[in-house]
Amino acid sequence: MNNIFPTSYLPGIQYVALFLKNEAPRIELFETYQKQSCRTRCNVMTANGLQTLTVPIVKTNGNHTLTKDIAISYREPWQQIHQRCLEAAYRKTPFFDYYFPYLEKVFTTRFEKLIDLNEFCLKFILKTLKINKEIVYTEDFTPISDSEDYRIKLSKWSPETTDFPKYYQVFDDRQPFISNLSVIDLIFNEGPEAVNYLDTLF
Repeated sequence: MNNIFPTSYLPGIQYVALFLKNEAPRIELFETYQKQSCRTRCNVMTANGLQTLTVPIVKTNGNHTLTKDIAISYREPWQQIHQRCLEAAYRKTPFFDYYFPYLEKVFTTRFEKLIDLNEFCLKFILKTLKINKEIVYTEDFTPISDSEDYRIKLSKWSPETTDFPKYYQVFDDRQPFISNLSVIDLIFNEGPEAVNYLDTLF
């Protein structure tokens, strides 16, 4: 059943569009954590081009740690780094001043678990898009049957496979359009029109 999504940090446009279209999406808690994926990474556009932001984590049970048990590391000031990056990248976008104060709590709250941080991000996105959708988690692990499973398909960022329509990006005078960035790129640039853009994708 293709309704199980990986947890995601400031998820990409493809992820959010599919999540909104799905009638009964669930977010995976009981998989063995997969590193270097959307679970801890997001992609944004800066004046210097593509930037990947990564949340540092702690595997509380080593390589067999389940996603639900992944803790966030604060040994490095990642929140400050991410906040400064987003402010530099998006402060000149049309809707930054309107939406960023709500997102700013991501960088001032000490979340213990990765899933708590990612739930906050997803709630921010749903609220911004004015979508009333419940966030539901898995209660056990359903084996992955093929590569189209969202836990595989959405894990790694791949703009080459998502030739989405262009929308205004703040650095389009110096950077080529990049498809499927974090949905916050779409939100800061398009504001209320973001939800209409997402509706057209699938």
